[in-house]
Amino acid sequence: MAASTSAVEADETTITVHKDPNCGCCTGWVQHLRGAGFKVRVEETSDLEPIRVRLGVPPELAACHTAEVYGYIVEGHVPAAAVRRLLSGRTNVRGLAVPGMPVGSPGMEGDRPQPYTVISFGADGPKPFMRFLGKEAIG
Repeated sequence: MAASTSAVEADETTITVHKDPNCGCCTGWVQHLRGAGFKVRVEETSDLEPIRVRLGVPPELAACHTAEVYGYIVEGHVPAAAVRRLLSGRTNVRGLAVPGMPVGSPGMEGDRPQPYTVISFGADGPKPFMRFLGKEAIG
């Protein structure tokens, strides 16, 4: 489940994003990841529920797109900084999620960003992982 440091440092890891073909905010999140140096492969589908069930995304953490990266799950508008921390820290979780669609999160840019929490999830249940205001970590 954990990535090797050299693969993460070299940005050789590809993030596979499952998203609705008509979702603009999902496309914005993909652009955010690419802008941060990640390789991204997009798989378009209008029915994400079977993917979330297969990957074990808790229903209360579901958002508008689901991604897979190096054995981890990334659900919703998770900033690239949190994905990097997840990969470099060899974190013992199933994945990260940003439930809902907070204004200011990557792909959901707006005039008044809201503070929001990136949640880790796995065998120990959901726990706060990082806090953000827009794309900037605040804790």
